[in-house]
Amino acid sequence: MTTPHSQRAGIALVVAAAVAWSTAPFFTRLLPFDSWTILFWRGLFGGGLIAAILVLTQGRAGLRDLTGMGRNGWLVASLSTLGMVTFIPALQLTSVSNVAIIIATGPFVAAAFAWIWLREAARWQTMLASLVALCGVAVIVGNISASSDIIGIALACLMTVAIAAMTVTVRRHKNTPMVAAAALSNLLGSVVSIPFAHGIASVTGYVLVILAMFGFFQVALGLTLFVLGSRLLPSGQATLIATLETPLMPFWVWLAFQEVPSTRALVGGALVMGAVVADIVGDTRAQRQLG
Repeated sequence: MTTPHSQRAGIALVVAAAVAWSTAPFFTRLLPFDSWTILFWRGLFGGGLIAAILVLTQGRAGLRDLTGMGRNGWLVASLSTLGMVTFIPALQLTSVSNVAIIIATGPFVAAAFAWIWLREAARWQTMLASLVALCGVAVIVGNISASSDIIGIALACLMTVAIAAMTVTVRRHKNTPMVAAAALSNLLGSVVSIPFAHGIASVTGYVLVILAMFGFFQVALGLTLFVLGSRLLPSGQATLIATLETPLMPFWVWLAFQEVPSTRALVGGALVMGAVVADIVGDTRAQRQLG
């Protein structure tokens, strides 16, 4: 049973994961390479860091988790890898607006999977907050083009389903070494990228540092925090809180490149932030009443 303490810890972990994930546009803007080259180096650095931390903090137990991954761990790693390698190609094949709108349906998909698999009924407040957050993302991205490429839309749908399924799997199999699975998913992403990458060997020292930071902070930290936090929260709520990533993305770009967010971004971001905060406050009060 989820306790108020574990609930608060889960919320804090997923919020921190969303902050880390939201830096993706910042790093991508700095890297003049094809998406598969970026995926290769990002996964290599991210997976390597997660594996190193696991071994340093848990010693032989961590090493056993990495080398003796069970079926559930491989399932989580595979779903996470699928989500990672479909994201950037989707952005290249269709508009960012389409991809963002599809990804914003993640809480609904996760809640549906959780109901089917775990019989976990979502709070009506969470579903209402998800609708508000979806409206906020729609305001941010807007201007959907009817001529968008069907392959890009299909990849975005596949990513959303994969991440939602991963979230529910993490919650279902809490005793599986999920941090090790996160390390494995990044390394698998690098392996999958090799046949398609064109600039793996052409990176300079400066660019290698940026790629390392991309992998260490945005990937390793973000994925590890989300995996740990989603074990402590209902699947729909975990994915809802993770939508904080969307309104935070323009903030980092503004901070680094002085690009002022549009009125549409500010209004939509306020809706997403408000929905997440309202759901967190409401759920915390409910937990206190039950306790």
